[in-house]
Amino acid sequence: MKCSSVLSLAFACLLPAAPTVAQDNKAPPMTPEMQAMMEAFQKAGAPGAEHRRLAALDGTYDLTVKSWHSPDAPPSTDTGTATRKMILGGRVQVEEVSSQMMSQPFNGQGLHGFDNVTGKYWATWNDSMSTGLMVSEGTCDASQTCTYTGTYHDPVSKKPVTSRMVSRWSDKNTEVLEMYAPGPDGKEAKMMEITYKKRP
Repeated sequence: MKCSSVLSLAFACLLPAAPTVAQDNKAPPMTPEMQAMMEAFQKAGAPGAEHRRLAALDGTYDLTVKSWHSPDAPPSTDTGTATRKMILGGRVQVEEVSSQMMSQPFNGQGLHGFDNVTGKYWATWNDSMSTGLMVSEGTCDASQTCTYTGTYHDPVSKKPVTSRMVSRWSDKNTEVLEMYAPGPDGKEAKMMEITYKKRP
């Protein structure tokens, strides 16, 4: 089925049926195929336990950001803040970050969600030091320890780079996010560590 047909069906299923012209104001009955598709769309779009877990992370955080610019050099350390809140009826969480990066003002925005269709968590990232988009996908366990794999385009080589992110909660108010990517020798190296401390 063409994309336009799927979108048309979804639109028709999600809106109240309009009365037909010059008839008895009753919508035509849905076929079994249309009924099954409507149920699939509704199931895919319904927030669930994973979305409620994300919602529990809403709030304001103080950040400590460590960045490794060379594997054999100590990291630079910056501070900042982040706010997280659910949007789209509890389906997606938006994160707004304000901090310093290499002594320069830095702002970023991330989206986090759970896809009922793939059964995986996903994330996007944009910031004031890039015009590109990083897209990641991963899994989380019951303790909300998550591992993501993401891809972005390197400004120097112009080629896609794959990174790995791991986040874990050391206590109920402290999250540590680690980011790894290929170093100068091509081997995976730690690039960043962000500690989120949730405000009361």
